[in-house]
Amino acid sequence: MDAAPIALLVVDVQRAFDLWEAEGQRRNNPDAVARIVDLLAAFRRSQRPILHIRHASQRPSSYFSPDAAGYPVKDEAREIAGEPVIVKRVNSAFIGTDLEAQLRAANIRSLVICGATTNHCVETTTRMAGNLGFDAWLVRDATWTFDRIGPDGERHTAEEIHAMTLSNLHREFARVVRTSEVIERLGTEP
Repeated sequence: MDAAPIALLVVDVQRAFDLWEAEGQRRNNPDAVARIVDLLAAFRRSQRPILHIRHASQRPSSYFSPDAAGYPVKDEAREIAGEPVIVKRVNSAFIGTDLEAQLRAANIRSLVICGATTNHCVETTTRMAGNLGFDAWLVRDATWTFDRIGPDGERHTAEEIHAMTLSNLHREFARVVRTSEVIERLGTEP
């Protein structure tokens, strides 16, 4: 990671998830957004590319609909001038967008991926990054998910889902790392 061109992908850090929590949905990794803020600061200090991904649902009733209160990015993870925002309509940030073309044009070979949710858009984007030949680094403490009910009616905790997703992706599609490891490799400790 030290010498290779690398970029940070910040996936779907949108207010919709705050609304989910306000309705009582339980999540894991309560400090994930703080770790995303740490990653943003480290990439900005090192002057490395950051790409922000936003989900724009095509369902008018979705919190992620462009007209909904949940669509805007959380203030802590807001882009600054020069940091592109890529809007997607499906789980993968590579489908229906120019993300891959932007990365290839900039000669980016490695991606540090963070955001929400671990088992949906983060996982799908990470899988595709690996399949497309990028060296993907999934940041375990800068991602989160929510409890879910399975098809058999069994409740699965956010912690279980998060751990299983990381296990599925590790070594096959990505390296699973912590924020501190990424910052150390970037050499941008404050």
